[in-house]
Amino acid sequence: MENGFGTRDSQVAYPRNVFFNLSVFQFLTFLRRGVFYSFMINYLYMLMQTATSTASLGTLNMIASALGQNLLWGRISDRYKLRTKLIVMGETIAGFAYIIVFLIHKSLNDAGNGFAAGLSIIIGLSILEFFWSMSDVGWAALLTDVTTPKIRGRIVGALNFIASLGRMIGIIFAGFLYANGEGFKNGTIFYIVTMLLFIGSAIMTLIARRIKARSDAQKQSIRREAGQREGKTTEENEKTYRWFLTFLIIVVLGAASINQIFLLFIKLREGLNVSDSEMSLILSAWTIGGMLTSISSGRLADKIGRSKTIFSGLILALVSPLLYSSAQTVPSMALIYGLNGSSFWIIQTVGFAFAGDMVPGHKRGRLLSRYNTVMALSWGPAGILIGGPLVDIQINGFQMPTYKACVNAFYTSSIIVTLGTMLFAMKFAKIKVKSDV
Repeated sequence: MENGFGTRDSQVAYPRNVFFNLSVFQFLTFLRRGVFYSFMINYLYMLMQTATSTASLGTLNMIASALGQNLLWGRISDRYKLRTKLIVMGETIAGFAYIIVFLIHKSLNDAGNGFAAGLSIIIGLSILEFFWSMSDVGWAALLTDVTTPKIRGRIVGALNFIASLGRMIGIIFAGFLYANGEGFKNGTIFYIVTMLLFIGSAIMTLIARRIKARSDAQKQSIRREAGQREGKTTEENEKTYRWFLTFLIIVVLGAASINQIFLLFIKLREGLNVSDSEMSLILSAWTIGGMLTSISSGRLADKIGRSKTIFSGLILALVSPLLYSSAQTVPSMALIYGLNGSSFWIIQTVGFAFAGDMVPGHKRGRLLSRYNTVMALSWGPAGILIGGPLVDIQINGFQMPTYKACVNAFYTSSIIVTLGTMLFAMKFAKIKVKSDV
């Protein structure tokens, strides 16, 4: 029995170079996200001069992605057992779409209509997300296909470590490429992102044949497993999975509701009043914290269990916001925010492994689409639904100082995460999932 990326814990082993190529694809994906999205909000605000409009980017993207995955791509993935093909098609469509969005935005911007230029980016990327989400479905299902419960945690953790590294490098490059908006205005960032998308598509095309032989064998295995386990075990797992998603919804909404508020908080004069470079240090600490815990939490989850490891992430998620107002220096805030980053990536890493253990093989596309949708609540909806209104009501309705309103929002976040933790404790503390893998 071989452990690690060349696993033989499943019926048909994958070669190590398959996992190496998956790692490269993951790195390029998050490098691209770091390059493109780090300063996109800044650029949209420069064009549109309205915070509400710019903040709609993440929310509309999330809605489009959720609709695509749950209504279409998850079903197609399960029916035709498509994994790599969905990824290749999604990345290729995105590559061409980025160029189209840029050209439309450029023509409107050159005509002097900055608001319309910004709106074209928001609408264009949201429409694209509906089709691009086929890649998210394919990736989630593929990653579950090529791993087993014994090694799923450590592999997901390793890939998330690589993702964090790619994102950090992307953010650094974005700082040089943005150039006060010129990187988007002249298309440099759009073209670089397009190139990364096409490279990622080529990588998935190359490994598709290597995966195909295992996939053909797995289709037969899935049919056998579905026939053997159809009934009580599958029904129990799906019921457990619904409770798991309910828990995640509560935790993600609570934890992510203060993401944007935190950025405002650390800039306040009553608080740390940080400079741009100090803010960059604090935000980098979040990513570094996630990098360090992604790989360790995955291995820990495989060794001591999913539930115990998730609990450690939940504790950090509910404690760290309570400490934000106590930080008196930039290094201390960086340390606290680094712990918050650790909490997110523990929940993300172990949560995916937990979900992969529960979903039956013949429904992976559909059920993992729901998991992706829940995790996407952190893109923007959490802030719009909870954090933003909570702060605005305190400031505008009760004339409360901004600093105090933000602190109260942090407390609320911890309370919501605590409720989610209690639900997890009641439903999952002693549960042992019967995997269909």
